[in-house]
Amino acid sequence: MSLIKDKIDSENLPQHVAIIMDGNGRWAKSRGEERTFGHKNAIDAVRNAINACNEINIPYLTLYTFSSENWKRPAEEVNTLMSLLVETLLLEAEEIFTKGLRMHVIGNLDKLPSLVKDQLLRVVELTKENTKGNLVLAISYGSQNEILNAVKNISADVKEGKVDIDNIDEKLFENYLYTKDFPPVDLLIRTSGETRISNFLLWQIAYAELQFLNVLWPDFSKDIFFQCIVDYQSKERRYGLTGEQIKIQ
Repeated sequence: MSLIKDKIDSENLPQHVAIIMDGNGRWAKSRGEERTFGHKNAIDAVRNAINACNEINIPYLTLYTFSSENWKRPAEEVNTLMSLLVETLLLEAEEIFTKGLRMHVIGNLDKLPSLVKDQLLRVVELTKENTKGNLVLAISYGSQNEILNAVKNISADVKEGKVDIDNIDEKLFENYLYTKDFPPVDLLIRTSGETRISNFLLWQIAYAELQFLNVLWPDFSKDIFFQCIVDYQSKERRYGLTGEQIKIQ
């Protein structure tokens, strides 16, 4: 039994946690291995994050699996990542299903190899009736592109008379994002000690709590996740209000 987990207030949980899983390459190099070795040894960390969310009933977990910028990496590394993704999905699909989790995918899937895309959509279809929690994989994802596409689609709908320009507000805009069916991010975690957002969910994290950990992703454990939740719960989230106004509500 985790002593850290026992400190968590079940009445004050984030509804949506997003994680930038960073540090696989440095983890591998510190062991004298190639970067791909780090990716292959990061699967346990992914399981830890999913299982931790599942144990304390956090309804949405989004993992930054492969960014739109990652396509610029060496072909060998990209190919390894794609192969590993398919392999992991094949191994984990039944586990995701039996946990009652529904899987979603956000990003430009048309850039993915057909085998990868087909396997992703297969798991999405397999789990579509599940209601215990939501696992969102951001793959071939870039937030700036997502926002630009939303602007283009809104513009097209304005041109066609489907949208009145005076009715465009935050809520309408959000309906054009990949994440239109998800709540905003409450907690963003990034591993590896870097303090960048790296083009991840820029709109969705507007009021998220940000935690940057000096832990390389393959070393990420459930207790580390639970500690992030404890730290999150120590914050007063004011959304632009004063502390006094929050207490009155």
